[in-house]
Parts: sequence; C-alpha cells; structure tokens
Amino acid sequence: MNIVVLAGGTSTEREISIVSGTGICKALRQKGDLAVLIDIFGGIESADMEDPFPQEYDIDRAVEYMHSFDDRIPEIQRSRRSFFGPNVLEYCQKADIVFLGLHGANGEDGKVQAAFDLMGIRYTGTGYLSSAIAMDKGISKQMFRMNHVPVPKGCAMTRQECEKDISRLGLSFPVVVKTCCGGSSVGVYIVQDQKEYEEALENAFSYENEVVVEEYISGREFSVGVVDGKAYPVIEIRPLSGFYDYKNKYQPGSTIETCPAELSPELTRKMQEYAEAAAKALGMEAYSRFDFMMKENGEMYCLEGNTLPGMTPTSLIPQEARVLGMEYPDFCQELIRVSMKKYS
Repeated sequence: MNIVVLAGGTSTEREISIVSGTGICKALRQKGDLAVLIDIFGGIESADMEDPFPQEYDIDRAVEYMHSFDDRIPEIQRSRRSFFGPNVLEYCQKADIVFLGLHGANGEDGKVQAAFDLMGIRYTGTGYLSSAIAMDKGISKQMFRMNHVPVPKGCAMTRQECEKDISRLGLSFPVVVKTCCGGSSVGVYIVQDQKEYEEALENAFSYENEVVVEEYISGREFSVGVVDGKAYPVIEIRPLSGFYDYKNKYQPGSTIETCPAELSPELTRKMQEYAEAAAKALGMEAYSRFDFMMKENGEMYCLEGNTLPGMTPTSLIPQEARVLGMEYPDFCQELIRVSMKKYS
C-alpha cells in the first residue's frame, strides 16, 4: 500500500509522536508497504508528485527534517494561518491510507479526522466525533457513567468557575488535578493539601482553560487496548518512583510493565469487559486504549480513553499485541486492516 505516516504536530506530545511515527514507518517498510513519514505541521521538503511513494526511502533523513522544526513552531504558528504544512494534504490525498502517529491536541481531538472526512482521505483510528469526546476527560467521564463504566468521583471546571474549596466538590485530599484535554500525563498533579491544590490549579490552567479534579485512587495501574471491539490482554504499569507521569512513560527503565498482568481470571475479564464497554460508550472505531486504577479490594476505575495510543515498538498496546502473537510490524498492518473497515 501507499501510506503516509503523519506525526509531529504542535502539541506537548510532539516528541513522542515523532518516535511513534518513525517506528510505524520503519515497520510498514519492513512489511513491503511504501510508507513515507511526514510532519503534519512542518510539511515535506520537496514534493515529488510523480513518485510520491518511492521504493528507496531514507526514513532517518525524514526524521532529521522533522526535528528541524522543533524550535521554530511558535514562530511558524504566528506567521502562518494553516495547520497543515506544505504539501501535506497533497500527499495524503494520493495515499491509500494515512497512518496517524499523532498524539495530543490537533491530532487526537477530531479536528484532523474531520478535515480528512471532508476531503475523502482515509486514516487509521476512530472518527472525528469519538475522537473529540475521548479527548475531553470531563465529557468522556460523563459518557462512562451513563454506560455503567466506573470512574473516580470528580468534576470538570473552567478557570472562570474554579472552586478552590474541594469539600464543595464532594472530595477530600489527596486529589488529582489534570488538564481536561491533555495527554501523556502532561499537566497532571497529585496534591496532598490546599497549598499544593491551588498551585496545581494554576499550573493546569496554564495549559488550557478547563481542568478535571477527581479523587485519588490508591492502588495498581493497568491499561487495556481494544481493537475491533475486542479487549486485548491487560498490562500492568508499575513506576519505580512517583506515578506514571511523562518521565516514567518514556524514560527507559523507569517503569516495570507486566503483560499479561498478574490478575485472577475473574478480575482480568472484568477489566476487559469495562474496556470494551468504555470503547462502545465513546463510539470508538478501529482501536483505542483505556487506562484503569484498581484498589486493593478489587474495585476498578476507568481513568480515560486514548484514541491514538502510543505506538513506539515498546509502547503499551504493541506489548499487548505481542502476547497475542503479533510482532510490531504485523500489528501496524493489523491496525490498518481494522481501520479500513470504516470505509467498507
């Protein structure tokens, strides 16, 4: 297939998106697909529309070109009106499908998906509406509750409606403060007292105008991928220090990940059923991933859904696929296969 792998962008997760995109592109090339790696915001250096998907392709050179934009993004944003970089849409229109290696805002929030729907461009992952709902943690929590998927107590609030007395929210310390539409645990704070709470609010509001405040669940952390409506094996995440923040997600050796998780068959199936119900509640197509916390007594809570989960070769959902016998390149092709069902 002729495939554009889109990565990069302008979100706080730009760096890990480039790593995901690089892994995906190399894997698809390994399987014989003619994949090219493009920064959705930076665009492509030269557009060879006579041969846009060449047999010989230098992925490392493409990565180097993407990184050349890292320090210039704010400057380009001020001088350019379009989010899509030069020649991006032209390449995407020529592809059989676009593999979205994007993470965070302007990637997972449905905007790119909606634009592609209007232009007739096929892409991996779920559609624009479910992407937008899942990106908003406040709305997705409401959807989970309506569909009997347990979530931590809490609420979303804007800066204008900010409540600094957590007792009025029905909560007590410790609590979690996090941006409503962030990702990779950027803008997430576990706070123990009023002073930390007010500092966390200020920091979270520096990212966006809406935050979620919810009860802190003490226990074990898990993640479950859902592909084509079916839950994958459960993976347990155990940071060696602190919680599963950005550093522990992406710094090698900082987290122990066990797949399949050491859970009883009953608890495993229960969490998988909640993951499948959560995917259905948000209208997820193709694939997604859901994060859970479980107390010592076995009570479990869904924290959020991820529409474009991390896709480095060592990310969580590729690890789950490996337990099912799919190596990383085969799994990349499997995600294309299930994504194409949207267009049947």
